[in-house]
Amino acid sequence: MTNRNDIEQLFKAHYSQMYRLGMALLHDDDFARDIVHDVFASLLDVPHGAHVSVGYLLKAVRNRCLNHIRNCEIHRRIANRYFLENEEYDIEEYPDEETIARIYILIKSEISPQARRVMELRFSDGLPFARIASAMGISETAVYRHLSHALSIIRNKLNENG
Repeated sequence: MTNRNDIEQLFKAHYSQMYRLGMALLHDDDFARDIVHDVFASLLDVPHGAHVSVGYLLKAVRNRCLNHIRNCEIHRRIANRYFLENEEYDIEEYPDEETIARIYILIKSEISPQARRVMELRFSDGLPFARIASAMGISETAVYRHLSHALSIIRNKLNENG
């Protein structure tokens, strides 16, 4: 199936159906298109001669959409947990350089090496939870817990010092 002509024929025959499924699940044009394109890009890795059915393509779109929804839910829970615990947070007020320096010191001194790695992959590299979990050999729940715990430590230490 690595033949680009075969993939192009599948694309022409099934793109609209796959896109409609993505839109029905995500209600977001850009994400639906990205997911369908990612599914077709992943076909380049399918062994030569393997048969790819429309059912396979639709399941791949559905699974990727559900993964995206789950990742969005995890991000929302983390944001809600952080902002609910820190009611004094003002969106207009960005931390000054001294506060940022204190955060970096706290990360180096108070956060476990594994949680530091999770934070680096998430915030510096911008990786989604699934890729962090895969890269570190831990579950997505563990990724969430490491981030949640690290943010809680940072928040508590910053609040202690005003």
